[in-house]
Amino acid sequence: MNRRNVRRLAPLVVLVVLALLPYSTLNLPGLFDGVLNSPGTLQLLALCLVFGGVALSFDLLFGFTGLLSFGHALYFAAGTYGANLLLTELGWGLGAAIAATTVLGIVLPLVIGSVALRVSGIAFSMVTLATAQVGSIIVLQDPGGLTGGEEGLAVDRTPIPDAFVGVFNTVNKYWLALAYLVLVYAVVTWVTRSRAGRVWQAIRENERRVEVLGLRPYRFKLLVFVLAGLLATLGGIVHLLLLGGSTPRVTTADFTIGLLVMVVLGGAGSRWGAVLGGVLYTYLDSRLTDLASSPAVQDLPAWLRVPLSEPLFILGTLFILVVLFVPGGIAGLVDRLGERRRGRRRPAENPPPGRAVERLRDEIGAGVGGNRPHDGV
Repeated sequence: MNRRNVRRLAPLVVLVVLALLPYSTLNLPGLFDGVLNSPGTLQLLALCLVFGGVALSFDLLFGFTGLLSFGHALYFAAGTYGANLLLTELGWGLGAAIAATTVLGIVLPLVIGSVALRVSGIAFSMVTLATAQVGSIIVLQDPGGLTGGEEGLAVDRTPIPDAFVGVFNTVNKYWLALAYLVLVYAVVTWVTRSRAGRVWQAIRENERRVEVLGLRPYRFKLLVFVLAGLLATLGGIVHLLLLGGSTPRVTTADFTIGLLVMVVLGGAGSRWGAVLGGVLYTYLDSRLTDLASSPAVQDLPAWLRVPLSEPLFILGTLFILVVLFVPGGIAGLVDRLGERRRGRRRPAENPPPGRAVERLRDEIGAGVGGNRPHDGV
């Protein structure tokens, strides 16, 4: 079996392993507090899978299209709080709440993106940051006692099927989180390999040249903005079912910055890299919090105890080290090691810098697909 077939089968093998994980009684001391199929471990793994999917949705914006949005938390928050309010306040069924929240996940980024994408660069980032801050302020102000303010909002479990309620059903929540990750990965893989995906990569490299080719970058950027927002909204719904409530922490700009760290850590523009970055960051965030309160850290001298008691300090240091010494993140490091071992350059998952625009130009010149890309998104 050649390397190409191995790379194609790898996602399927990983999926099978993850799907069968709840049946394993393997104990990994130091990594997890219990066996793999214990509720606590499955809860942590499910969170890792959810944020792996959310990180990939952010990478669709940042890594594949070059849009640095600081407002991605808004759409995740819309998913968790929107579905929660429909279930808790209006008494809707789970199916109806998911459907309505999905519509919200399309309309909200469509409205915000249609305005924010009129500008570019730092201005675009600041507009998205401002919209996210508005959402965070609304949640914290707790208008009409709807959002729970700083305490968060517990979900009414009555409309939720019994399969997703209680500690003993953590395995079902784990599989739900895995299904969400598979959905996001499949959608991102499909769209990034489509004509629109090639245009997004060309926009990332040189938007002006894309305009010269007769395309309308604004429409393509709005499409990816809405799609990324929708995928993040769905992640918010899964997060709600997983935790049984909504927390204001997911509405802040810090949450989006965390997504940026996940993507950079794993490798921007790499699908599996973004997922791995999201999983690794979420795992470390949880385990470092436990480590900070452990006797091993509390007994250290103050000059060591204080920084090690702050998980964000350790994660920030890790981020700096990756940026300085591992450009391209984990995915980039794996690619470089593979090239050295084989003594030649393998075809990259995405066209190398400067090539996406050239490929798009060649496609337009050859009339690929029978229609020019600017005839429709």
